[in-house]
Amino acid sequence: MTSTDPRPSQNVMRPDKDHFLAAENPFEEMMSRFDDAAKRLDLEPGLYQILRMPEKQIIVSVPVLRDNGTVEVFTGYRVIYNTSRGPAKGGIRFDMQVTLDEVKALAGWMTWKCAVVNLPFGGAKGGVICDPTTMSNGEIERLTRRYTTGIIETLGPDSDVPAPDVNTNERVMAWVMDTYSMHKRHTVTAVVTGKPIAMGGSLGRREATGRGCMIVTREALKKLKLPLKGTRVAVQGFGNVGSVAADLMSREGMVVVAVSDKSGGIYNPKGLDLADVFRHTAQKKLLNTYARAQQISNSELLTLDCDVLVPAALENVITDENAGQIKARIICEGANGPTTAEADKILNQKGIFVIPDILANAGGVTVSYFEWVQDRGGYFWDEETVNNRLEKIMVHSFDEVTAMAERHQADNRVGAYMLAIDRVAAVHRLRGMYA
Repeated sequence: MTSTDPRPSQNVMRPDKDHFLAAENPFEEMMSRFDDAAKRLDLEPGLYQILRMPEKQIIVSVPVLRDNGTVEVFTGYRVIYNTSRGPAKGGIRFDMQVTLDEVKALAGWMTWKCAVVNLPFGGAKGGVICDPTTMSNGEIERLTRRYTTGIIETLGPDSDVPAPDVNTNERVMAWVMDTYSMHKRHTVTAVVTGKPIAMGGSLGRREATGRGCMIVTREALKKLKLPLKGTRVAVQGFGNVGSVAADLMSREGMVVVAVSDKSGGIYNPKGLDLADVFRHTAQKKLLNTYARAQQISNSELLTLDCDVLVPAALENVITDENAGQIKARIICEGANGPTTAEADKILNQKGIFVIPDILANAGGVTVSYFEWVQDRGGYFWDEETVNNRLEKIMVHSFDEVTAMAERHQADNRVGAYMLAIDRVAAVHRLRGMYA
């Protein structure tokens, strides 16, 4: 069950100012991977130029009446990266660390992510620079509605379909849908995904990203001929993605030895009692107050002795400074962009099997696609159907990515980018260039 409180949970992890300033430019990080894949594909110069730039970048002022009667003006962004394969798809985040470069990078990642799992979507992303932890529900609603109105010309089931992201949830999506519907003068459920079930949301959507991580991790273990039972897993980030991934991996027989949130992590080499950990966090308690396991830092979690590492929180947490210390055999990237390009080189040299973000966390957008399909058809599936169809797509996409990587003697990330870029480029060639 998801909360209708639009304010962020205490488990959301975002970088502090120092981390943010030190981080690599996220758009250039994404583009370094794009360039490598494009070169291997021998992409035509014209297509290279087209695919390297977002189609549209929107900056809007978002004035909000605060509860104390003052007016504060926030800055919002919406970037449409590519729509050659279908409507733009991508979340909206409310966070103080939102930048245009970050939103551009995330919109690019969404383009490649949708193509990797072969969904008929392009990529987009949006965000508002704000601190929702300091805002009332009423202020967040007014912010959401004014931001939606600012970008409303790009929104629509056939053009741009938002979803929840950092510090937004199903209640925020309900406000986006309602605002759009009021302007259109009729209810348009398919304009957003990640909505409440009662408003056309899909069963299985909340767990989809974490479930996708579990599925591709299981497939990686099979490919490497490693046992599923007893595999030791460490998960950085205990928000929606990390907590669901940890829970589902545990149910498959893996042993979760460490988890963390913004306050730090907890570790037990014999395995955590996840049911007890969930009871603790359900009371809105941070993990640094959990007394039944060893306390560790987020950085220490990344280098623990484990079989599978799931970075499911921040961008750029695996760098050239710590990549050489990572002991995991498999890294499943639940977060967007957790590994820098320089770190990739080190991980490859160590022989670590990386399941890249644009594949690993594509379960969320896949079930968002299912939600969009159900809304447009007016016919809804049971949760078993959703989960079975998600599994089929994730397993098939894993096989396609690893086959591409092996065929070109590349790592999985390059293989995923090559698969995605090739699909997007193929549609551009077929459509031609309107002039």
